[in-house]
Amino acid sequence: MSSSIKQIVKRDGTVVPYDRDRIATAIFKAAAAVGGSDRSEADRVALMVEQRLVDNFGEQSTPSVEEIQDLVEEALIKEGHAKTARAYIRYRHDRQMERTQRAYKFEATDNIPYKKIYEVLRWNMDHGCDTVDGLNEIIASGKLPELIAASEERYDKEVKAGAVKFMERLPDVRVFFIAGPSSSSKTTTTIKVSEKLAEAGMEFLALNIDHYFFDLEHHPRDEFGDYDYETPHALDLQLIDRHIADLLAGKSIKTPHYDFKTGKRKLDVYDMKLEKNQILLIDSLHGLYGEMTQSTPDDKKFKLYIETLGQVRNREGLFMRWADNRLLRRMIRDSWHRNLQPEQTLTHWHYVRRSELRNIIPFIGTVDYLVNSAMPFELPILKARLFQFFPPAMEKFKNDAKRQDAYVRAKRVYDTLKDLTPVEDDSPVPKTSLLREFIGGSEYKY
Repeated sequence: MSSSIKQIVKRDGTVVPYDRDRIATAIFKAAAAVGGSDRSEADRVALMVEQRLVDNFGEQSTPSVEEIQDLVEEALIKEGHAKTARAYIRYRHDRQMERTQRAYKFEATDNIPYKKIYEVLRWNMDHGCDTVDGLNEIIASGKLPELIAASEERYDKEVKAGAVKFMERLPDVRVFFIAGPSSSSKTTTTIKVSEKLAEAGMEFLALNIDHYFFDLEHHPRDEFGDYDYETPHALDLQLIDRHIADLLAGKSIKTPHYDFKTGKRKLDVYDMKLEKNQILLIDSLHGLYGEMTQSTPDDKKFKLYIETLGQVRNREGLFMRWADNRLLRRMIRDSWHRNLQPEQTLTHWHYVRRSELRNIIPFIGTVDYLVNSAMPFELPILKARLFQFFPPAMEKFKNDAKRQDAYVRAKRVYDTLKDLTPVEDDSPVPKTSLLREFIGGSEYKY
């Protein structure tokens, strides 16, 4: 039986041919590890997963390996193969470790160097916040404010180190990019980088890439008909590229203005000119995407990448996924900034994640500096605001073939947070904290 799915997106962003047999083989290996010997059952479950992919994302779609593996785990559990599901999860982890060992400089998840992830894990372990139980103990002992202060200090030092590394490349470099996936806190990091540069006596000019969106009616749509703001092709990349090149050449430009309420843009609205003593500062989801700055030589660009590289395990020993951390942040921000319900953010998130894998992750190897924006203390605070939405979402989407990705994700976040003590009081969180970008109460203007 031929499949309508022809390609998939790997974790490093590359697109490869789809092969159902590889799914069946992985299932069979997991089953064999717990005493199973029925290859035909593995084939049947693999076919079931494929059908759910088609139901979920549509024919001719290009799902990610991450989405496929999540649905495999869910299908095994639903079909009564709980032991095989647990073995499959272990198999997944072992394969990840094998990839890491084959190429030490790259960690298996999202192209992030393994050394950086190890540093994050060691920091969490040293501060007793690498597990849910560790966080609970910190909360119970009244030491959460101390963890907040230590986390903020660690993040501030990383941002400062990035600014210093940038200044070491002056005067050749003229453009400073702050790039990263959705809700990684690019905006706050951009503000803090600006502060560091100002302290060093440097002037900067910020270019707002959000104003370069095409009119909404011209945006690509996802499989549910939602407009896709996540793809770089929703932006006028040619105009961005030309404007950056013109600014570096000392020319004056007129940037557009985009109105998110109407979904319309106006051209030639804001006058801009980069003076010789100024640095061009750009905060963009797609700051690593080549077409955006193809006319600017690489030696004139500095790229700082930011991601929630959290290393917190639940009671089953599973680490919270970075993308799930960012999902929680965006669920809150969308509710007050875009008037979206948390459930709407949850159902759209698979498209956000797939765009990251295709348009951001492949280019991480080009960055000059990496910042971890995960704050261990944020999880109990986020739980207090959002946990209530996950049980009804799980119930609503459990039997909806087109929303299995939302069900799997909701259940995974629920399982991660269910044993964590929620924290209602956010008063110990500084007004300059990156978390304020999402929960409100910041002294910065966003």
